[in-house]
Amino acid sequence: MKLVQDLTLPKGSAGGDMAYSLYTSDWGADPSQELMKRTVVDAETDYIFLVPTQEALALHAMNARSGRTYSYLFSHPSRMPIYPSWVGADHADDLQYIFGNPFSNTIAYRPQDRDVSAAMISYWTNFAATGNPNQGLSSVPASWRPYDLQSGQYLEINKDITSQSMKQGLRSPYVRFWAQTYRNLPNL
Repeated sequence: MKLVQDLTLPKGSAGGDMAYSLYTSDWGADPSQELMKRTVVDAETDYIFLVPTQEALALHAMNARSGRTYSYLFSHPSRMPIYPSWVGADHADDLQYIFGNPFSNTIAYRPQDRDVSAAMISYWTNFAATGNPNQGLSSVPASWRPYDLQSGQYLEINKDITSQSMKQGLRSPYVRFWAQTYRNLPNL
């Protein structure tokens, strides 16, 4: 509760209570330590990274005159042995794959890491050349559809990129809470 209170300080107990209720709705009577830790990570990640990113995507999609907006979630698990298995990727983990580190340091990376890196390099190279990550000289594992305001499409990037990797509404109940419900509460 302390974390939620700190995040919602400007809105007082109403904001804190609403956020706590949303994030703990699946806890049950006796939540595990792992579930509580994951909830803390989710709340902080949503507040600090996800919501501002989703707002920027929406603004770009609404105001771009010629370019399209593309969104992705990098979910390829971290190679760091100190993280619990539920962590997935950490902030900025995607950069090492975009810049091809799995090819220059083959001992530190698995073959699946090179597959992820190759896919990302192809998408980014195509996008830089054509404005579309699917079109260009590099083949890609699946079509990456543009983001739109209605469905909030995004490509989930991990070792298994297929047509099923296109998803919609990334954590939309939490984004709606922070971007609309919370923001519309009166400040103290």
